[in-house]
Amino acid sequence: MSLRSPRSGRASGVALRRHRGLALLFVLPALLLLGALVVYPIGYSVARSLFDASGHRFVGLDNYGTAFTDHATLTAVRNNAIWVAVAPALVTAVGLVFAVLTEKIRWATAFKLLVFMPMAISFLAAGIIFRTVYDADPHRGVLNAAAVAVHDTFDDRPTYPGAHPRPGTGLDQAQGGDVTAPTSTRVVLLPLVGVQPGALPATALTAQEPAGGDGVSGTVFLDFVPGGGGHPGRLEAGKKGLPGITVQLRDGGRTVGTTTTAADGTFRFGAAPSATTSVVMPAANFAAPYRGIDWLGPAFITPAIIGAYIWIWAGFAMVIIAGGLANLPRETIEAARIDGAGEWQIFRRITVPQLAPVLGVVFITMVINVMKIFDLVYIIAPGPVQQDASVLALRLYLVSFGGGNDQGLGSALSILLLLLVVPVMLLNVRRFRGSRT
Repeated sequence: MSLRSPRSGRASGVALRRHRGLALLFVLPALLLLGALVVYPIGYSVARSLFDASGHRFVGLDNYGTAFTDHATLTAVRNNAIWVAVAPALVTAVGLVFAVLTEKIRWATAFKLLVFMPMAISFLAAGIIFRTVYDADPHRGVLNAAAVAVHDTFDDRPTYPGAHPRPGTGLDQAQGGDVTAPTSTRVVLLPLVGVQPGALPATALTAQEPAGGDGVSGTVFLDFVPGGGGHPGRLEAGKKGLPGITVQLRDGGRTVGTTTTAADGTFRFGAAPSATTSVVMPAANFAAPYRGIDWLGPAFITPAIIGAYIWIWAGFAMVIIAGGLANLPRETIEAARIDGAGEWQIFRRITVPQLAPVLGVVFITMVINVMKIFDLVYIIAPGPVQQDASVLALRLYLVSFGGGNDQGLGSALSILLLLLVVPVMLLNVRRFRGSRT
């Protein structure tokens, strides 16, 4: 048994206090910064949330009650829930696919560079880029240009968008756009105006009189003479026929026949007219051309912004997951291949389970990130639909500094956002501690 003298015990205690003092000295700058940049703002926000917009009248928890009853705030909470439910899972899944692909393709380094490059772009620049990508004009927006190209491949374009019958010529244009000429005669004239200059094909010939004879015949023509002159509704020299227009002969609600106008605008049906027949040019002839999808409208604005977010963060997820993938033991994969497992089975039963800790880190990091999302929503969403795309961080900014000037309600929203983020952060810290042990 060894005995320690009181003097040696005092010396060790002094040394311990000295080490603790030295450690505190090194930690003190970090603690001061942490207190000034984190603790004080949180405390001040809690106190400010208990006062009204002016900051002089104490209102207690009224700001929190307003936050839970305000329609715009509830919309922001709903959108935040959509973000948390969709974006982290998609980013993690896309990053996993890209990480696996880098092991299968020849130019893996170039592929990683291209996928990771959006991380080098500021969120402001990325928002401006996607604001252009989602532009409604197909001549500017890449997505709508592709949508219009695909649509026009499988669906006929309108023949004469914007054209309409000459007023006072007896033609009736229904609300749906169909142009109708009631007829009990064998000859009918269909004068149109409003044809765009570029819509008249080069093959259009001078409008001719209908052929007549049995059945119903007629002429669809542009009721306009270059240089002026002429009489409305009459076939005259200089007026062009409108080829390619679909014309139907209807008897009541039943379509008797369908044809297309010739180069000189003429058409003919073999069926004889009756008191209930009418010649109809369907609305599809005059409908506006397909312009694509309204990506920045209320229906698609949140999915569109989530798509931009995935484009930015997929590279980050790929790099983290690829690092975990490189450290996987290859023996299990080789053993599975020897046992006859396919690539999909290896991916689903070996690769993904072994990558579960890395996937969890990426997923939780993305959850924390999307709960604080602000800049992409603020930049991409146009003013009229910004409320439809609003999230808590954006709502906080608008209430406090974007015209609302209510720092009381804004502080309450900031505390609510903090309370939502803290549990996820604690879960992430627990995962890190578990991985170290």
